[in-house]
Amino acid sequence: MRVFFAATVIMSLLTATAFAQKAVPRYGDTDKDMTPSEIAAEKDAEQAYKRSLGNIPNQGSSDPWGAVRDTDAPKTAVTKTRGKPGTVHN
Repeated sequence: MRVFFAATVIMSLLTATAFAQKAVPRYGDTDKDMTPSEIAAEKDAEQAYKRSLGNIPNQGSSDPWGAVRDTDAPKTAVTKTRGKPGTVHN
């Protein structure tokens, strides 16, 4: 009897989580038509999002090494010089 009760509890917990999940759209399913109130709510949310983007101040450059790096230094290519084979370079 205990085994049956334990199995029933476990199965009910597993099915409860399965029913709590939102329906996942399948491939080829069409989107459901939105009601006018849903369209208005989505439009209001989009406008609020755009307004909130305007509240972000301009941060400028985000280069952490900008004050350390010399910007006027010439950019030279490093070239390797090869001597004659068998010679030692110090």
